[in-house]
Amino acid sequence: MEQHTVLTNVLIYFGAAVAAVAVARAVGLGSVLGYLIAGVAIGPWALGLVRNVQTILHFSEFGVVMMMFLIGLELEPRRLWSLRRGIFGYGGLQMAACALAIYLLGMMLGASWRVALVAALGLSLSSTAIALAILGERNLRNSPAGTVSFGILLFQDIAAIPLIALLPLLGGIGTPGGGHWPAIARAVAVIAAVVLGGRFLLRPALRKIAALDAREIFTAFALFLVAGLAYLMQSVGVSMALGTFLGGVLLADSEYKHALEADIEPFKGLLLGLFFMAVGMSIDFGIFVAHPWQVIGLVLLLCAVKTVVLTLVSRAMAVARPQRLLFAFVLSQGGEFAFVVFAAAAAGRIIPAATASLLTLVVALSMVMTPLLMVLHDRLIAPRANRRDARPDDTIASQHNPVLIAGFGRFGQIVGRLLYSQGIGVTVLDHDPDQIDMLREFGLKVFYGDAGRMDLLDSAGAAEAKILVVAIDGVDESLALIDRVRERFPHLRIYCRARNVSHIYQLMDRQVHVIERETFESSLRLGRAVLEGLGHDPFEARSIALKFRRHNIDSIGRVYPFYKNRKALVSSAREGREELEEMFRRDRERRQAAHGEAWF
Repeated sequence: MEQHTVLTNVLIYFGAAVAAVAVARAVGLGSVLGYLIAGVAIGPWALGLVRNVQTILHFSEFGVVMMMFLIGLELEPRRLWSLRRGIFGYGGLQMAACALAIYLLGMMLGASWRVALVAALGLSLSSTAIALAILGERNLRNSPAGTVSFGILLFQDIAAIPLIALLPLLGGIGTPGGGHWPAIARAVAVIAAVVLGGRFLLRPALRKIAALDAREIFTAFALFLVAGLAYLMQSVGVSMALGTFLGGVLLADSEYKHALEADIEPFKGLLLGLFFMAVGMSIDFGIFVAHPWQVIGLVLLLCAVKTVVLTLVSRAMAVARPQRLLFAFVLSQGGEFAFVVFAAAAAGRIIPAATASLLTLVVALSMVMTPLLMVLHDRLIAPRANRRDARPDDTIASQHNPVLIAGFGRFGQIVGRLLYSQGIGVTVLDHDPDQIDMLREFGLKVFYGDAGRMDLLDSAGAAEAKILVVAIDGVDESLALIDRVRERFPHLRIYCRARNVSHIYQLMDRQVHVIERETFESSLRLGRAVLEGLGHDPFEARSIALKFRRHNIDSIGRVYPFYKNRKALVSSAREGREELEEMFRRDRERRQAAHGEAWF
């Protein structure tokens, strides 16, 4: 019977998720809102197919934990340190500004100072899962707004420790010298243990597990690692997401980073979807039915206040003006941790239980509001802003040049000017309006527009051109452009600028005709100059550089078949480095022997 129930629940979760997310994506509402709608549909207040909501909510939080671990894997400690201003400066500013605004609003609505303060502290937090999922869905995590949002969310996870510790003081239960300080000490000790253990114990353990050469055991250890970090943090009252994030950061520069990402990513996606569904299930429509206008008013008021405050404080942050409203919408909801704050405040009799239930419902509904606000932004606000601020693509009369260049920055300009000097017709597309205007002053024929638009490429003469030079900055953008061009204009020979070796491998997967690393040749020439500056003969320095160049290019071709296998890639790279060192060692011995013979 129990097995039947588990299988039934699995069918319900997957069926509801597939149906709701497919419909939501089809009408442009996004995956997050689809999961939330699916949760509402199968929850106790709609079809009633699932009733153990709190158990599912606690279990599904593991999806948020996995997401933070994977984000940590992308941030090496030095890069995390470079974000300290965004974490503590911007995070502290956001939380203080939102809490103050909500507290004053609560007092104006007649709440007691304790209720207003608890509500302000809880509602000033935002949802890590909702915000990062929306940013990831839109490829905005590395944008200025995404980076600032991430720093703020990370600060909120850190602030969770003192926030929980301060709650007893609000009810007069504790004093500054009371029993919560040992809990803070334990939390600090556990975080220190995670940092030290991650630095000195995790890598040797991963090395031993990897040596077993059993993929399923490595996957099991990866999940055990994330679960263990989450359990440690939860046991001392610290945000589980913060603990796993720290664990990811400590492994960000390890050789097992990509293997861990590959093993955890599928589980993260499923559990994160389940978390959003659980939030939808947890909405208490009983309170909503009893006080519909009060609930609607509070939800709209919360989102409006946080949107206004966040838009204002974004001026002091590294958020570009066009992204400020988007940034405010992304963080305008209440957060998962607010559930914990309000439950703890109700248990400590700091606020009435009915008030805690009302605030919890407001937070859950504000999470549903965020995807709707993003739809509002995309369909109404962004188009108007773009029409007002953005420059429209140029109208390109039919072109008949043999070469198209996508991207005319410092790399594309060299190619274009060389071709111009030989009287070769070139059509250039670039998306930087200032760059376009400046180049036109020099008499260059450059058009403003997104080269990823196939209709624009068609107008630019792609159907008749022979060669497309891809010189745009972004790796993902260049790969997406190549994929679309391969489908629409298969006759075009593609010559592409590569940002790094990983980009080269992905271009090789696409059988790009010519690939050129943007800094490789200039770096070699500078290396030759350094050798000459150290006393090497110019001919000898040139010979060394040419041998290094040939070996490097050969090694890329040799390693390419294994580049998706992290273990084989590391092994092949190590062999290549040893081979290079051995080759130059033999060269040095031959030169020394030749000098000796010449002496005698």
